[in-house]
Amino acid sequence: MTNSEKAGEKTWLITGASSGLGLALAEAALRAGERVVGTARRAGRFDALQARYGDRLLAVEHDVRDTAAAAAVVQRALDEFGRVDVLVNNAGAGQVGAAEEITDDRLRDMLDQHLFGPAAYVRAVLPHLRERGSGAIVQMSSQGGRLSFPAVGSYSAGKFALEGWSEALAGEVAPFGIRVLIVEPSRFRTAFNAPEVLATAAQDPSYEAVTGAVRANMADADGIQEGDPERGAAVIRDVLGAFDAPLRLPLGAEAVRNLRRVYTQALDDVEKWASASESADFPGVPAAVRAF
Repeated sequence: MTNSEKAGEKTWLITGASSGLGLALAEAALRAGERVVGTARRAGRFDALQARYGDRLLAVEHDVRDTAAAAAVVQRALDEFGRVDVLVNNAGAGQVGAAEEITDDRLRDMLDQHLFGPAAYVRAVLPHLRERGSGAIVQMSSQGGRLSFPAVGSYSAGKFALEGWSEALAGEVAPFGIRVLIVEPSRFRTAFNAPEVLATAAQDPSYEAVTGAVRANMADADGIQEGDPERGAAVIRDVLGAFDAPLRLPLGAEAVRNLRRVYTQALDDVEKWASASESADFPGVPAAVRAF
């Protein structure tokens, strides 16, 4: 039995833990006396955090797109601390560009960061969580994982995919005592909108009237976002500890406003077109009996 198991300390594995909400979650855990395995593309970005918290932080250099290496990161966490209690799939970045402006490579990059990378970590950590009969997986999505708008389709594609995959995952792992929480932040004061972080496709002048304002708004938001990462991290920690935690957690007032509007409009559309939709069935056939 390791020292961490004797003390009952919680261990977090957080991808993209050197900045933004990932860093806020890492600092919150470390301040609480817990342990963190944090990944980043450059391990040197953890130097200041390492100086403050010493061996309770294990900094690992890893690009989440390198899915083949995810299992080795999980194994390092187990070797160092003996357990993983919470996996936070946080690493990723935004991208701006209309569908015609985004190449296959740039679209795949969004899927690599926001679906395939998290999936590799989940597959690697699940045997350990199942054996222990407890744990949590936090999937950092976005309000853009439930709604989309011009110029952010490639980013939303990755987040929509993550949410659909994670919704099925939640049902699969619940019998083993494992919880899944999909977090859907609005704008938080992180480097997400910074010019060196937010990827931007070359603009086709044909789309200026459609996406020009969105592009400008995404860039202009840098440094003035209303979301506070520390407060957001505290909410995530509180919700994870709640008995009745939801599957999806909108994070930030804008996310609540936007998702309330989207859900209401979607339900209105279902009701408005219900008769037409239902008329597509064979007449008189009994309703399907499904396993979910």
